Amino acid sequence: MTTVAGKQALGSVAARLERLPHSRWHVKVRFLIGAVTFFEAFDQLLAASALPVLMKEWHLTTGQATLAVTAASIGMLLGALAAGWLGDRIGRVRTVALGVGITGLASLAVAFSGSIETFSLFRFVQGLGIGGVVPVAATYINEIARSDKRGRFVLLYEMIFPAGLAAATLVAVWVVPQFGWRAMFVIGTIPVLLAAALPRQVAESPRWLLSRGRVREAEEVIARIEAEVARSTSEALPAPAADLADEPAGGRLGDLFRGRYLRRTVVVSGLWFVAYYVNHGISTWLPSLYTKTFGLDLTTALVYSLLSNVTGLLGTFVVALLIDRVGRRPALVGALVGTVLSLGVLALAGATSGGQVAVFASCTTFFLYAINAGLYLYSPELYPTSNRAKGAAFGGVWNRLGVILGPVTVGAIIGAGGSLSLVFAQLAVVAAVGAAIACFAVETKGRTLEELNA
Repeated sequence: MTTVAGKQALGSVAARLERLPHSRWHVKVRFLIGAVTFFEAFDQLLAASALPVLMKEWHLTTGQATLAVTAASIGMLLGALAAGWLGDRIGRVRTVALGVGITGLASLAVAFSGSIETFSLFRFVQGLGIGGVVPVAATYINEIARSDKRGRFVLLYEMIFPAGLAAATLVAVWVVPQFGWRAMFVIGTIPVLLAAALPRQVAESPRWLLSRGRVREAEEVIARIEAEVARSTSEALPAPAADLADEPAGGRLGDLFRGRYLRRTVVVSGLWFVAYYVNHGISTWLPSLYTKTFGLDLTTALVYSLLSNVTGLLGTFVVALLIDRVGRRPALVGALVGTVLSLGVLALAGATSGGQVAVFASCTTFFLYAINAGLYLYSPELYPTSNRAKGAAFGGVWNRLGVILGPVTVGAIIGAGGSLSLVFAQLAVVAAVGAAIACFAVETKGRTLEELNA
C-alpha cells in the first residue's frame, strides 16, 4: 500500500516525468523495450509460417494443425495472468526480462521437437513467455510517456510488434524453403541475449517504485533520468507543474471489478477478445488457405501473408499519428467499422481467388493492427499504478481467448466443409459486436495517468 509520503512523491515524480522533453533517453528506452517486443512478435507467428510444411512432413489432421497453432495461445493466456501479478509485484523490467528468457529458451526446444506433441508442448511454454512480456512492456512505456503525446509515443513503439510479425513472415519466405521450419525457431532464440541485458540498461518505472513505497529509489531513478535528458537536449529542463492528484492505494485483482473500473474492465476485455479473435482467425490460417484451397506454392503463400503484415504495420503508423487528435474511442470505433466492411466484401464476393483474399485480408489487417496497437495504449491508461500491469494483463487474457477461439472456429468451419464466405461472414459479425462495445469506451486523450485514476 502506498504511504502518505509515497503519495506525495508520486505526484512529484509524475509531474517531473510529464515535463520531460522528448530526448535520446526516450529513444533508447523505446528501442530496447521495442527490441524485446519485436522478437516476441517474431516468435508468436512462427507456428503459422511453419504450419504448411508441418502438415505435409508430419501428415497432420486439421485437429492436430489447430493444436499446433493454439498451444502457444493457451500458454499466452496463462502467461498474461501470471505476468500481470508479477509486473505489479516485482517490477515491470524484471517481469519483461523473465518472459523474454522463457520465450527464447523454449524456441530452441521447439526447434528440436520430433513430434506434434512435443512441438505443441514447447510452443505452450514459449507462449507463457510471450503472453507475459507484451502487456507488461506496454505498461512500462505508458508510464514513462507524457500525457499530451502519450498516444503517439506508445503507438510508435507498438509499431515494433507488427514489424516483428512482418519480419517473421519475410524471413520465413527465404528460410523455410531453403533450411526448413526448424531454422526459424533457432532464430527465435535471440531474445535470450536481450533478457540478460535489459535489467542493466533500462531503469525501473519510477511510478511503480512509488506505488510499492520505494520512495528513495524512485527519487534516485527520476533524478538519473532527468540528468540524462538534460545532457541529451543541452537545455535546462522546464519546471514541473503542480503535483498531480493522488491515485487510490491498493492493488488487488478484485479492484478491477469494482466501482468505475468495472465498466472499464468489461469494455476493454470485450475489445481485446474481438480484435484478436478476428485477427488470428484470419492470420493463422492464411498461409494454409493459400496453399490448400487455392493451390498456391509455399513462397507465394508466404508473400501474400507478408502483404497482410505490411499493411498492418501501415495501419499502426496511421493510428499513431491520429489517436492523440481524434481520441481513443473514435479511433477504435472507426477501425472496427473498417474491419467489418473489409470482411463483409470478402464474405459477399465469395473469396474466389488467392489474390482476392490477399487484397481484402490486407485491408482487414490494416484496421485490425490499428485496433490491437490502440488497445496496448488504452488498457494501461485505465488503471492506477498499483494495478496497472494486472489490468493490462487481464485484457491480455481476453485477447488470448480470442487468439484460441478464432483459429479453432475457422478450423472447425473449414474442417466441416464450410465455405470461405461463411468464415469471413462470422468474423465480420464478431467485429461488428466489437464496434458496438467500443462506443462505451471511456475517453482518455490528453489526461495524465493520475488524473484518470484519482
